[in-house]
Amino acid sequence: MPIRKPIVAGQFYPAEKDLCIEQIEEFLQLVAIDENLPKEISAGIVPHAGWSFSGDLAAMVFAAIKKRCEKVDTFIIFGAVHNYFGKMPAVYCSGFWQTPLGQIGIDENLAKQILKSSDAINDISAHSYEHSIEVQIPFIQYLFPKAKIVPILTSPNQQAIKLGEAVGKIISAISPKEKIVCIGSTDLTHYGPGYNFTPVGVGQKANRWASEVNDKLFIDLTLELKAEEMLTSAAQNYNACGAGAAAATVAAVKKSGKTKGFLLAQTNSSEIMLQKTGRTATESVGYAAIVF
Repeated sequence: MPIRKPIVAGQFYPAEKDLCIEQIEEFLQLVAIDENLPKEISAGIVPHAGWSFSGDLAAMVFAAIKKRCEKVDTFIIFGAVHNYFGKMPAVYCSGFWQTPLGQIGIDENLAKQILKSSDAINDISAHSYEHSIEVQIPFIQYLFPKAKIVPILTSPNQQAIKLGEAVGKIISAISPKEKIVCIGSTDLTHYGPGYNFTPVGVGQKANRWASEVNDKLFIDLTLELKAEEMLTSAAQNYNACGAGAAAATVAAVKKSGKTKGFLLAQTNSSEIMLQKTGRTATESVGYAAIVF
């Protein structure tokens, strides 16, 4: 059976089990979950930067899911693509993923259903060097130790929406026999000279524009479940690196009957740097935590 080994443990999050758990517990103690959460949560949007920048927002989403769903059978994780250039969604359909917290199994039956019901392809190798899914796994292992996963790399094109719709149909047919939750992994605007994106200049004012205007545009479309517009916005405004993953999530929840999303929190790396070090940053990356 294939075992996908961690590639960013020790960089994006701790490589040691005890330190990993310690940091997750710190995040969970710090996050405040809004009491106005949806009564049922079937999906979430999480960032995938290093935990020191966005781990608290990712923890917030998984904590909100835990608050509403004590037990989740499987997480379908739509990942952003940084090293995979295929047009079709790539499913990791068998075996295990390993992190410092141990191994988590693939829901092979569900993976097969997704492959059968969509244009997704079985491509384990596509996941070899992608971090956008990996950084979510320890949160699942800690909060939902019996859960399985179906990792799917999702390019920002129409196939993402078709995949999401197919997944939504599958989930609707399975529920309530099994609890399946979709997770979309994306960061937002990558702003600054280092990212070759400076439409309103450089500095704190520009970073605020990236967050308050450019990120907000993508967030609002996500909350309104406008998957097509999300892909268009990301292509035109560079306000999501995982637009395909987010759009697939939105398409899935819309197909299963959801009508809107719920924003838990929004921030960016520039704000975090200022809080932690008192120094401003030239570059900034946006993050959001959303549930449906």
